[in-house]
Amino acid sequence: MSTGKNTKGYETPNHPYQGERIAEESDLLSRYGLKNKEEFWRAQSELRNMRREARRLLGEAQGDVDAAQDAGAEFVARLRRIGILGDNDDISTVLSLDVTDLLERRLQTVVYRQGFASSTQQARQFIVHGHITVNGARVTRPSVKVDVDDEGAIAFDENSPLADDLHPERAESQE
Repeated sequence: MSTGKNTKGYETPNHPYQGERIAEESDLLSRYGLKNKEEFWRAQSELRNMRREARRLLGEAQGDVDAAQDAGAEFVARLRRIGILGDNDDISTVLSLDVTDLLERRLQTVVYRQGFASSTQQARQFIVHGHITVNGARVTRPSVKVDVDDEGAIAFDENSPLADDLHPERAESQE
């Protein structure tokens, strides 16, 4: 038996069958090209942790948003860096975030939105197969959060056949 930390990074829903929840999850899975519900639940858990941290900081500051902002400066700076919060948003905005705000910052979604792929599923395949680089470094994990500064540094790997503008998959995706 292992004595290490519990590595499961998500919580499953409390009730196994709720038709409305399942339909909503399935819609988001297909819209963002996620592999399975686990990826979605992982994003939900990450959002839950962010909200918990924001509530803790606001609670310690007894509702004073400016004091909480100062205490959680690194936390807010990180959320701004990865594009979840805007420059004008404060720590209380974290409480109104939606799971789609996190899913929009995944490399897979950013690659699709920038037109490197014709679908989120194709974007996922390009990433997993090592065709996409960020700042010149190959990234093979579609779930990586992309910093706002790095959005312009996403490109096809120079050694990839997709780097050729005339590649059939690329010609189709670059309209």
